[in-house]
Amino acid sequence: MSDPYKVLNVPRSASDDEIKKAYRKLAMKYHPDRYQNSPLADQAAEKMKEINAAYDQILKERKGAGTSSYGGYSYSGSTSYYSDGRASVYVHVRQLIISEQFDEAENILSGIASTERNAEWYYLMGVLSYRKGWLEEARNYIETACRMDPANVEYASMYRKVMDQRSGSAGGYRPNQDTSCTNGCCEFLSCVICANCCCDNCCGG
Repeated sequence: MSDPYKVLNVPRSASDDEIKKAYRKLAMKYHPDRYQNSPLADQAAEKMKEINAAYDQILKERKGAGTSSYGGYSYSGSTSYYSDGRASVYVHVRQLIISEQFDEAENILSGIASTERNAEWYYLMGVLSYRKGWLEEARNYIETACRMDPANVEYASMYRKVMDQRSGSAGGYRPNQDTSCTNGCCEFLSCVICANCCCDNCCGG
């Protein structure tokens, strides 16, 4: 692909925070929701795909040189734990969810083209919905993730957690429902990040 820094319109000397801000600005500009029923929809989708690829490439390059930090949360190591090239973005989204930066996490996920949304995407959207108290939406997203990757223990555990909380209720928005990290969803997220980082001391390892 073309120079990823040129795609994001930042110099190679840009800081991690500057790169993140540039990515967010472009993602908002070319977000698919802004081009619904527009003749420019296909062009916007292609541009969004290019922006995501550029952001992924920069993350990978900087991780390969050591440890990268985005949004104040650091991570390093191989992305081999994940099955596709969007691993670095999903790790970043997990960190955002753990730090309760839900809007930014949702913005990044929404910017991923529908044709590229895998089981990980549906799982993370489900966790976001869960944290916001939308148990019905959380169930639908995580159920899809489990259907796409039935052997994934993390997805299955989160699905059981959501179903347990929906039990005996009509579903929908639950503003008084305790969906904080103390209920374990962030423990799931953290453990997978630790597995990705090969951290011997994470998750009790």
